[in-house]
Amino acid sequence: MQQKQEKTSIIWFRNNLRVHDNVSLFKAIHHHEKVIAVYFFDPKYFEKDVYGFKRTEKFRAQFLIETVTELKHNLAHLNITLLTYFSNPEEILPKICADFSVQTIYTQKEWTRDEVETNTAIKKKLPTVQLIEDFDQFLYHPNAVSTNFSNIPNVFTEFRKGIEKKVKIDAEIPISKLNESNLIEIFTKIPSLEELGIESFVTHRNSAFPFKGGENEALKRLNYYLFESKKVAVYKNTRNGLVGVDYSTKFSPWLANGSISPKTIYWEIKKFEKEFTANDSTYWVIFELIWRDYFKYISLKYGNKIFSIGGILDRNYHWNTNQKIINNWIEGNTKDDFVNANMIELKETGWMSNRGRQNVASYFAKELLLDWRIGAAYFESMLMDYDVHSNYGNWLYVSGVGNDPRDRKFNTQLQAQNYDGNRKFRNLWLEKTLF
Repeated sequence: MQQKQEKTSIIWFRNNLRVHDNVSLFKAIHHHEKVIAVYFFDPKYFEKDVYGFKRTEKFRAQFLIETVTELKHNLAHLNITLLTYFSNPEEILPKICADFSVQTIYTQKEWTRDEVETNTAIKKKLPTVQLIEDFDQFLYHPNAVSTNFSNIPNVFTEFRKGIEKKVKIDAEIPISKLNESNLIEIFTKIPSLEELGIESFVTHRNSAFPFKGGENEALKRLNYYLFESKKVAVYKNTRNGLVGVDYSTKFSPWLANGSISPKTIYWEIKKFEKEFTANDSTYWVIFELIWRDYFKYISLKYGNKIFSIGGILDRNYHWNTNQKIINNWIEGNTKDDFVNANMIELKETGWMSNRGRQNVASYFAKELLLDWRIGAAYFESMLMDYDVHSNYGNWLYVSGVGNDPRDRKFNTQLQAQNYDGNRKFRNLWLEKTLF
């Protein structure tokens, strides 16, 4: 075992809000005598964007508060204190480093625009402190996938077949407990919704995602979906559902903020397959995790082009920005009742099915011909499971400026007939009285 060099290190939590299978946490514990954990509710993520949407609305904000609260408890069991701030990291980290003589900060590797700007500001203020970043949000680790991300295929199937054939999935990383003397007596507060400038709310009675945030909740859902209910064995048959909590895994909100590792899900599925059954459905959950990886690799390949109006294809389409038409889409007041039902579900619950997302995004970009970035920004604001790579990757895809080789347009009326033929979903959300 390598000798521990410096006394105190910081683990700066970002979208890796878990103690299981966390490489930054492992390194901090392994290489240092003392570890301080910190999480920032960065104000820039709670401000309005250029389109007028609050970047993090009430549903994801509440889920995040629950997640960080649980993380604090779980870290305490490892004898690690979590400090939380509603402030910019670049303002607070230098003070902590100075107070505790910290020379090393461990964090999850991020590469999109806002996170890179934050990193740059921190490095400028802490030129002598080492910032060690690790890719820790993938199923297939980037080091094993490619030494040059420009070689990532632009077609998903080619990517999937290549990695499934050649790349192995790493084992989970074990995390050990520190001595009680590691705990520090500094009190910081996890902000409330009101303190974040967001109104409180009650979970809607028809919500398809009535779950709480946090690692323990994620592991509980994983165990339920696989071993208690065995719903995973029929996932491929039910995944296009629209009503209820069990038509899909519902893992995505926990995956998005890193409450659970995709490797944890993968190895539990492998355990299920060994004990019960391996079929198209168990594989299809892994297939979806590969899609999630793929959009991360596309953003690694193209960088900030994923945010540009022409997308990764540099296509010069004419996009409209009619505010009344945009508002009608947001409010579920279009000419299409299937789109309307899905948009009302999103507005009332912070959740929408995968089938719904594809339809409302296609309608927005291909039917209404609206600037797809506005739709993507609204999703960022409202979705409980917002993930920058998946969100923008999917919007690029359905808008004809991304990775769809067929550039298809969804026939929303046919989709409604195929997936909501009995109108159960539309009736649920289009009734006059919602409560």
